[in-house]
Amino acid sequence: MRSAEDIGSPVLEDQILKADRHRRLRRVIILSVIVVAAIGFLLYKGLGSALDYYETVNQAVAARSQLGSSTFRMEGKVVPGSIHPFRGGVDFIIEHGGVSERVVQEGAPPQLFQPSIDVVVVGHFQGNYFLSNRLMVKHSAYYIPEKSTSRQASGKLR
Repeated sequence: MRSAEDIGSPVLEDQILKADRHRRLRRVIILSVIVVAAIGFLLYKGLGSALDYYETVNQAVAARSQLGSSTFRMEGKVVPGSIHPFRGGVDFIIEHGGVSERVVQEGAPPQLFQPSIDVVVVGHFQGNYFLSNRLMVKHSAYYIPEKSTSRQASGKLR
């Protein structure tokens, strides 16, 4: 049997301290795993939605039955002579890889929208056309100024 002296003994206190340390360590490890998993999940979801994927016109038309009425991005070049503005939007044709698709854009197009420019439209197939609610013009990251006049080229104002 244990005596009253054994209960307060250094050996027993050491065992209790080790058990407490072990419990605390286990809690810290479990909490760390939960935090790391949560951060990993948030990064996965955040980066997954941040990456912009799009189908080219020929890919989208080929996968039309699989895409159905789901919303996706489609890229192509605006066919010259196909732009027809209407009240509330614009109707035009885009093509890529020898395949073309009619696009009905709801809302005004961006200022840079013009024939023979690459665009990305966001929307879904509806009947015999692609219904878009967002139109983005693809452009280069470089600014190319128009040809300068002699006054600008010399750097002097007359």
